[in-house]
Amino acid sequence: MSHQTGIKEELYCSATAEVKKDVERDFDKLVAPVIEDDIPCYILYRLDTKISVGYAWLMISWVPDISSIRQKMVYASTKATLKTEFGTAYIAEEIHATTKDEISWEGYQRHKNAFAAPAPLTTREEELVELRKTEINTEINTDTRHQTLGGIACPLTPATEKAIEDLLNGTYDYLQFCIDLEGEEIQVSQAGAIAISELPKQIPEEHARYHLYLFKHTYDGDYLESFVFIYSMPGYTCSVRERMMYSSCKAPFLEKLQAFGIEIVKKLEIDSGSELTTDFLQDELHPKKILHRPAFAKPKGPPCRGAKRITKTQELS
Repeated sequence: MSHQTGIKEELYCSATAEVKKDVERDFDKLVAPVIEDDIPCYILYRLDTKISVGYAWLMISWVPDISSIRQKMVYASTKATLKTEFGTAYIAEEIHATTKDEISWEGYQRHKNAFAAPAPLTTREEELVELRKTEINTEINTDTRHQTLGGIACPLTPATEKAIEDLLNGTYDYLQFCIDLEGEEIQVSQAGAIAISELPKQIPEEHARYHLYLFKHTYDGDYLESFVFIYSMPGYTCSVRERMMYSSCKAPFLEKLQAFGIEIVKKLEIDSGSELTTDFLQDELHPKKILHRPAFAKPKGPPCRGAKRITKTQELS
């Protein structure tokens, strides 16, 4: 606009057209002819909808990629002025187009759909959405999962309950559990008697799992058998739903294990099986105690203070 600092160009109306049928059918017929491949322009297109001040208008900023830098700067600088002069209240929608497919009726619909779509969610927001999806249904029976203050209690399959009983009877010393995300129940996926050196190989690298291991070891000359519960989660290689289900079902599942009579001495959360070594489990179950706590040593004074001075009080005559 001529009154803007540094801009000597003036806006003028290069074309007008009358409504023929309706907004949708007129759009491509009226807009396409005024578009030039390399020359930017503004297009004000009246819509059928009415607002408080009258008909709503669509403002299209056509600035093709091949237009010069100066043209792009001029049109970017004058857009606000044009809206003010035309009447900002009348402009209900805006489109900034750089290719011709964006300035068609189909492109306009894509723009509206994208504008109406919800904003991208953060990881935390995705987890909250998935958590809401896993909320309890109104139909409740002994086999359905139910939500508690500590999470979501998924039912155990009969095979899982049998494996836990066999673990208590000494048949196994290691059980691995997985959650069936479709059926929303906890299944035993692996059972066996393994040495501690074989434990890291049992941890999947792409899926979350629960593990229950009977750690047989000695401490201070005593032979001990301690149940260790391990929750393995290999980071973000798992889906959001899988992460949320394993996190939400852990506490209720631990309660069920304790109901079977399993006293879990230690609960661990890991992202890699490489952490599971004998020394690691020993340190987790029996942390080293600091027997000697050195007393606070008073800092010494500065050296070479010099000889102590004696001040003699003079008697007044």
